[in-house]
Formats: sequence, structure tokens, C-alpha cells
Amino acid sequence: MAGTPDEETLAAAEAKHLSLRETVAFDLHEPAGPSDTDETRVPRQSARGRAPAMATTRRVRPLPWPRAIAATVVNALLAALTAVLPVTLLTAGALLAADQPVSTSASVRVGLAGWLLSLGVPLRTDLGTLTLAPLALGALACWRLFRAGVHTTRALGARGSRDLRRVGQIGLLLGTAYALLTGLSGWFVDAGAIGVAPPRAALHGLVSGVIFAGLGALRATGAIAVVARRVPKVIRDATRTGGVAALLVIGAGAGVTGVAVALHGGDANAILAGYRTDVAGQAGVTLVSLALAPNMAVWAAAYLLGPGFAFGPAGVVRASFVGLDDVRLPALPAFAAMPESALGGLANVVLGLPLLAGIAAGWLLTRRRLRPRDGVIPEVRWGHLLTGSILAGPVAGLALGLAAAIASGRLTTAVGQVGPAPLSVALMGSGVTALGCLIGALGTRPLYEARRRTTAE
Repeated sequence: MAGTPDEETLAAAEAKHLSLRETVAFDLHEPAGPSDTDETRVPRQSARGRAPAMATTRRVRPLPWPRAIAATVVNALLAALTAVLPVTLLTAGALLAADQPVSTSASVRVGLAGWLLSLGVPLRTDLGTLTLAPLALGALACWRLFRAGVHTTRALGARGSRDLRRVGQIGLLLGTAYALLTGLSGWFVDAGAIGVAPPRAALHGLVSGVIFAGLGALRATGAIAVVARRVPKVIRDATRTGGVAALLVIGAGAGVTGVAVALHGGDANAILAGYRTDVAGQAGVTLVSLALAPNMAVWAAAYLLGPGFAFGPAGVVRASFVGLDDVRLPALPAFAAMPESALGGLANVVLGLPLLAGIAAGWLLTRRRLRPRDGVIPEVRWGHLLTGSILAGPVAGLALGLAAAIASGRLTTAVGQVGPAPLSVALMGSGVTALGCLIGALGTRPLYEARRRTTAE
């Protein structure tokens, strides 16, 4: 029997009120998406017999080309200017210290040449081809490229988007802009006493820009989490542990270099006194030494690992043998730290530093797995840890070999090639760090068992 009109009107009003409450509740509980992306809401599925659906589906907008080009040009110019300015100011200061007229064109040309050299571009000079890149200046240039990738990502509204396509677009845009800047700089520098191949300068700028700006975009977008989820957990642990071990080995080389310079402080002062300049000129010479400090840290790491490094066609520096009698060292304070003879006595203890670096990396790996979660120590799969420790050796060896290749190069025609052999460093680094990581991981097992017993009690 049909209801009266008043009853039907009341029922319709109640249904409309109920629908409005459900709509408001749905809108209140749905997470709001970022302002720079379009989101299509997916209705919630019933809990009975249906698989849960994703709450949102992201749709990334097409690349806004005018804003993208503007952000790319600005950030690429700032990144290049930050790397060029220190060498330019250093050159101008050296000219002032020598009571010579300061030429803006010459100072800028030297600054651009130093920037290109730090990116691995060879320079032709009156003393021969120079290929030894100052890693301190190169690290500054690469860090500024990384930050350029971060700033461009924010300018395009892609921060936190986790979109790998946007990462590739930003890397290619900044890489292309950086290639244009390095190519034009090579054309400007290629005159007078310094010779540069502009196409090669553009190629180095493109590769550097794509890699480091892409890494910055990968970090800013959060897409690194998407990449990490696709990699097995043991590979992630091995990569992190191997990277930490390689950094610790290079850090040990830097520490040994610093101690050696301090012990030969008198020789370093004598080299500085040989420059007939004032405080500004001596400060410039010191800054040149600091620019080569990361190179010498990598050389010292190769020295600690065993292969050592070459200094010209006849010079060899190893822990077991030093042959620098026929080598004329550059007149820089940093080279006062060069050893004069093979290690002996208690000094051989420093050769155990790479193994200690691997032990520390393996210990940190296990400590990270022993970190309590909600007051409970998680169960540790020792097979997983040991596999990660073994695989960390080749990762560290690859990183050390790459560092050895980057830190090597030709200094002058008289000196020749300087630096360690990358393959030998990679092989020795792999074995030593793998052994150290295994020892470090296994050494934490008694600590793990003790903590488990304490928690159980």
C-alpha cells in the first residue's frame, strides 16, 4: 500500500539528509592532494568480498615549457657561476699580489678553464696537456648541479610527485643547458696560452648535468623511494654498506695525508717561502693545494690498500717501495707530504685502516637491523646480513676504482701521469672491504644475542 504524500516527502528528506552526511564524511576523510597535480578520486570499495583499491590516482600535468625553460636557464647559470667565481677571484688576487695589472678577460678565462678542468675537460698549455682535475672544485660544481636539480623540481611544482618521467625531463633540460654553457666557455677559453676543444667541453657538461641534476630531481621528487622499492632488500643493504665503506677508506686516506702534512710542516713552509709574494699570493698557493686535497686523499687510500700510485713514468709510491729520486715534485705545500721511503716499524699499523673501515661498515649494517621497533628488537636473518656484507665488497671496490680514475690525470709534460691504477684499487678494495664487512657483521652477533636475552627477561 502506498504511503501518504506527507510520509513520502518525509522519507525523501531523510534520504537526502543521509546522502549529504555521507558525502561530507567522504570529503573529510579523503586526503587532499598537492596543488600542483591533478588527482582523480576512486570511490571506496566495500569491505565484503572486494579487494581494496588505491585511494587516489595521480596524473602528472604536461611539462609547462615556458616556466621549465626559465627555471632551467636560471639554475644552470647559477650553478656555473658558483663554480667559476672562486677561481676567477683567486686569479685576480694573484695578479694583484704580483703587482701586475688585473685583466678581467684573463681572470674570467682562467676561471672558466679551472671550471672545465674540474669537469674532466683536458687543457692544452705551454707545459703540455693538463688532465688532472682538482676534485675539490669538481665536487663544488657537481653539488651545485645537484641543487639546481632540486630547485628546478620545486619551480615546476613536482616536489614529492614521485614521477620518474619528470626526473628524466629535468635532468635532460639542465644537462642541455649546462652543455651549452660549457661549450661556449670552451670556445671563449680556446685562445692564447690555453687550448680547449669546445665539443668535448659540451659533452662533459651534458654528462655532468644529466647525472647530478637528475640525482637532485630524484631526491626532490621522492622518486628515489619508487626506485628503492624495485630493488631487492639485500642489494639495498649492500649498496649502502659498500658506499659507507668506500667513504671511510677515502676518509682514512685523508686523515693519513693530513698527518703527513703536519709532520712535514717545515718543508711546506719552505715551499711557501719560495714564492716571493705577500700573504695574498701565499694564500692563493695554499688554496691550490686545498683544491687537490681530495685527489691526494684518494691517492693515500690507494697507498693504504696496497697498489699505491704512480707519479710520472718513473715515480712509484707504495707502502713497500718509494721511488721518487728522478721525479721533480710540483712546488706546492701539499706535495711535502710525499713519503721518502717505505713504511717500517709501527708505521705499518696504518695499513690496517681499510680493514677497520670495512669492519665499521659491517657493524653499522647490523646495528641498523638491530634498531628496536616499538620496543622490540626485530629478528635478524644472518644469512641476509652475510650476503649483504659480501656483496658490499664489490660495491666498495667499484666506488674506489671510480674515485681512483677520477683522481688521476696528467699534471705536466715534465711530470706525466699521476695517480693510482683504477683496476688494482678496485680489486684490492673489494677484497679488503668484503672481509672487513663480514667481520663487522659477525662481531655484532654476541651483542644481538645479549640484547635478545635482556629483552626476554
